[in-house]
Amino acid sequence: MNLELSEEHRLLQATVREFAAREIAPAAARLDREARYPAELIARAAALGLMGLMIPEQYGGAGMDGVANVIVQEELARASAGVQVIVSVNNSLVADPILRFGTEEQKRRYLPPLTEGRSLGCYCLTESSAGSDAMALETRAGLRGGEWVITGRKLFVTNGVEADLCIVYARSEDVPGARGLSAFLVEKSFPGIQVGKVEHKLGIRCSSTAEILLDDCRVPAENLLGRRGEGGKIALATLDGGRIGIAAQAIGLARAALEEATAYVSQRRLFGRALRDFQATQWALADMATRTDAARLLAYRAAWLRDRGERCTREAAVAKLIASETAMWATHRAVQLFGGYGYIQDYPLERYFRDAKITEIYEGTSEILRLVISRDVLGSKGTARP
Repeated sequence: MNLELSEEHRLLQATVREFAAREIAPAAARLDREARYPAELIARAAALGLMGLMIPEQYGGAGMDGVANVIVQEELARASAGVQVIVSVNNSLVADPILRFGTEEQKRRYLPPLTEGRSLGCYCLTESSAGSDAMALETRAGLRGGEWVITGRKLFVTNGVEADLCIVYARSEDVPGARGLSAFLVEKSFPGIQVGKVEHKLGIRCSSTAEILLDDCRVPAENLLGRRGEGGKIALATLDGGRIGIAAQAIGLARAALEEATAYVSQRRLFGRALRDFQATQWALADMATRTDAARLLAYRAAWLRDRGERCTREAAVAKLIASETAMWATHRAVQLFGGYGYIQDYPLERYFRDAKITEIYEGTSEILRLVISRDVLGSKGTARP
């Protein structure tokens, strides 16, 4: 693996960084305060090719790799984690599994609208009794008259309000666990699907989180994604990519906290000295920088392995675990360095702190990630991949 970014990656980074600083960052506090979906910014992101980064050009995408996706998601999250997660879900949890598991007809029908900003996707897996134990879901799907009929209730669906296309996981076979699941491409226009409760959240407030209710929802037979009974496999493979995207989100938040704290301690004076001159401050900044750099490299490694078609479940879990806990720790330290100013909305630190918490929860809690990693360690007797 070459740790030096390519010229294409550097150009992408500069372009997205400028876009995020010019258009997203100035609106971020207002969007958070109003909990308003940033339709104009998402349209602009689509125009830049950010809604289908890893999708081939023949389907309207940018045709870039997973490392590019990490770069983009970090830059967006540095400005607004709420805007970033809208983009990340569309890329990693919706467009990517359609590309990997969809038929040619499904790819041609659904990918161009998703990548060009004419449609938005969401991922419907979690249920009240199936969160960390995702394979225990109870939503049912059965074939009737040449159609799939799906009934169930999905929770915590990012983009749930605005999405036009839902990837819905349901139990299609009368067997427990992952073997009984199938995945379906469900359009919001299909009869029997509607948005339920919209959640009011601690952070990432400009992205919607909602229930998706399915009551005898009728889905054409050809909208089965992958093979019947492959839903568990598709869900787990998709979550590897999703976790890399959330790792990048967390890295962007940690970097934002570091940059804001560095600027603040350089101008803040205490006991006749600049706050930056105190050793405790210097060590806090050093730890923030070190942990952020480490998390970024782990995310790059996971993305690189995924680009090569190699299994990266452990590496994606490691990246998300380290990055999310770094984001929570770094934003906490930055708020502490700001003192009372870090607790008020005049400064962005309190928003970063609120946004960071969700990175330790969604797409695999820290506890579940440790379970994933430990199982791999025990199964491989601790052997590290080269």
